[in-house]
Amino acid sequence: MSLKVVMQGIESSFHHQAVEKIFPNEEITLLMCDSFEKVTNAVSKAIADYGVIAIENTIVGSILPNYGLIDTGNFEILAETILDIQMYVMALESESIHDIKEIHSHPVALLQCRDYLQKFPPQFKVIEGKDTASEAKKIKDQNLRGVAAIAGKQVAERFGLKILDSNIQDIKENHTRFVLLGKKEKQTIQQTDKASLKFVLEHNVGSLGNVLNLLTTFNINLTKIQSFPIVGKPWQYAFFVDVVFEDENFFFEVMEMLKKTVKELNILGVYKQDVSHAEVEFSNAILNGK
Repeated sequence: MSLKVVMQGIESSFHHQAVEKIFPNEEITLLMCDSFEKVTNAVSKAIADYGVIAIENTIVGSILPNYGLIDTGNFEILAETILDIQMYVMALESESIHDIKEIHSHPVALLQCRDYLQKFPPQFKVIEGKDTASEAKKIKDQNLRGVAAIAGKQVAERFGLKILDSNIQDIKENHTRFVLLGKKEKQTIQQTDKASLKFVLEHNVGSLGNVLNLLTTFNINLTKIQSFPIVGKPWQYAFFVDVVFEDENFFFEVMEMLKKTVKELNILGVYKQDVSHAEVEFSNAILNGK
């Protein structure tokens, strides 16, 4: 029986590539949504076995709303994958770059190409759409002239569009991290070496330093930290962190100690890290605030 995997976007999108990378050999029934919230709802309601969502990008940083979706749902991060993201401008075969009057794409994709888009005249329209591949497909289906989309090269190939410009993202080494979500009570994962955590601190001087010192003392390597405003509590923040470790049992022992240090702790997932070539560059960019 095939696995039901839900994602934001349509076939040939970057999310679709992420699904294929996470499940290279499994039979997949793909469920497609037009928002990240619908993805997590499908997993929560058991409409899908798993969901895949983007969590951060080396240019635009963390996708903060998705952290909130992960934290509030009854599921956990089961895996991650990192994709090299190269952006292309595409339009109908009859068009040239000089014919384009407006350009469509997903908001996060547009943010990755801000420098490029600023080169166009003020009357040029930049339109936020549902996702990269859907906007490209719309151009083909509706025969839209004077309109281009920003998406991956595979999208142009899939829908028969002409590439007008290549590698237009602000930073050429551009990567996006995607995570696999599943219902918490069903999961068993082996060979884990990475975890994602959320904790809330007492509003005391040095409370964050105490957490960082604890992780350092027990050789738990912090690879990411992201603050997140707590709704209804002005100037108070939760912290989302990623850590890597060598021994899972020892990691959970440290987590028991961490519980005594923080006000609230939620282990969002314990999984195997993606050790592809993008790992070091991605972590460095996120920690430097890029």
